[in-house]
Amino acid sequence: MRFGVDIAILGDLAEPARLVALAQEAEAAGWEAVLVWDHLAFAWGTPSADPWVALAAVAQATSRVKLGTAVTAVAGHRPERLAQTVATLDRLSGGRVILGAGLGGVAEEFTAFGSARPGGAVLDEALDVLDALRSGDEVRHRGAHYTVDGVRLAPLPLQRPRVPVWVGGTAPAALRRAARWDGWIVAADDQEGRMSLTPDALAAQVGELGRAGAGDLDVAVIGVSEPGSSVRAYAEAGATWWLEHLHGYRGSMEQLVERVRAGPPG
Repeated sequence: MRFGVDIAILGDLAEPARLVALAQEAEAAGWEAVLVWDHLAFAWGTPSADPWVALAAVAQATSRVKLGTAVTAVAGHRPERLAQTVATLDRLSGGRVILGAGLGGVAEEFTAFGSARPGGAVLDEALDVLDALRSGDEVRHRGAHYTVDGVRLAPLPLQRPRVPVWVGGTAPAALRRAARWDGWIVAADDQEGRMSLTPDALAAQVGELGRAGAGDLDVAVIGVSEPGSSVRAYAEAGATWWLEHLHGYRGSMEQLVERVRAGPPG
């Protein structure tokens, strides 16, 4: 199992300098990834940072940790813009990006701006367009939701054949979607900082991934642990990544830094 952090860049943590500081502490303490929330939380009254701008700053302040989102509401973006953004960050970071992808769990982030929350068919087509653009080939696509008329993305991401796509969600459709891509992200804790997904429940869902045709893909568990504690049971259940959840409900910035400095769980 590998270890990273997942930072909710909302509220006090929406200040980009705090994310950069946490990312530098994480790299120094041996964590291998820094993922961030991707929300328009200001639509429901909570300050929030742009994840891609903030991650660009982290890319310049670190050299080893992987960088990404957990997760981006892909259908809330134009796929050509998102393809360009991800490619730029991948080049800036030296090939360290992971794209976390999902439907978006907060309807107000769409309805507050006059749009309905897109369904799974829109997400699937958007991911296909993204993948086609990142191939480097000329893309001609006419689908139910998107059109691409003879476009070739440039410059391309450094990672080949593509930047890894990790799909979030626990519904059967989300698991089937994850099985088509490179990874699956699951939130295993609640707002109060308690683990709500047991290793046995995780193992059952990993089994569903297998039945959906998943090959060798990453399984990233977002959870909470104390220094010196063990999360080995989650690794035995199929997790390949543990993402320590850092958010304002866990404490002050100083307390979060203390947890990060203590290093990954066992």
